[in-house]
Amino acid sequence: MPDLHPTFEKLVRRLERRSPLGEEDRRALLSLPYNAKRLAAGAHIIRDGDPADNCCLLLSGFAYRYKITGEGGRQIISFHVAAEFVDLQNSLLGIADHSVQLLTEAEVALIPANAVQELALTRPAIARTLWIDTLIDASIFREWVVNVGRRDSRARVAHLLCEFSLRLEAAGLASNHHYELPMTQEQLADAVGLTSVHVNRVLKQLGEEGLIRRDRRSITIEDWGRMRQAGDFNERYLHHDAMNGGGEPA
Repeated sequence: MPDLHPTFEKLVRRLERRSPLGEEDRRALLSLPYNAKRLAAGAHIIRDGDPADNCCLLLSGFAYRYKITGEGGRQIISFHVAAEFVDLQNSLLGIADHSVQLLTEAEVALIPANAVQELALTRPAIARTLWIDTLIDASIFREWVVNVGRRDSRARVAHLLCEFSLRLEAAGLASNHHYELPMTQEQLADAVGLTSVHVNRVLKQLGEEGLIRRDRRSITIEDWGRMRQAGDFNERYLHHDAMNGGGEPA
């Protein structure tokens, strides 16, 4: 097994925020076997229909999940940052039902699915925190369905920018609502069900309203309160406070 990547420590801390873990649980997580790979931007971790023999932990960089329609349209269904599992459900389902592709150059850890299963079966505290992790994934998916299905174009883009700000801050990759947006406008468009031209128009509108400031892919949310209102954004669905039993973050 390769030397332990420091992101595994971040994974343990992130899972501990979901549910308490004992010292033996922590050691068990840090002892998971894995095959580390560095992949180029655009590389696929897994494709829809492939056998799912591994679960993938993102060690660095960014990834996204997507589906392709029968006519070839792409719908991005989630973005992922380092220290997140991008396909934990594959430890049980066996066949991938969507594709996972890298937004940026990244390091990934491919963990055998049977090792994840064994860990969950033998360590109930780990099973609980992994279960919560997949439930939070589902919560984010539900919010994205509402975003694409019921919000107007301005709210869709504003909502996604708000979500990304909080998730990057939680991962230590942003501060004061300032961050680097790792996706192109085309990819952003595929996440909100719009054209890239329409997304560009909305970004310009949000800038003209004084809600965001852009410098290439750098985003600063200038007025968090008004931006939350523009995006119909309530962070409860992210469950960043899951350890504390609910409620909205300060």
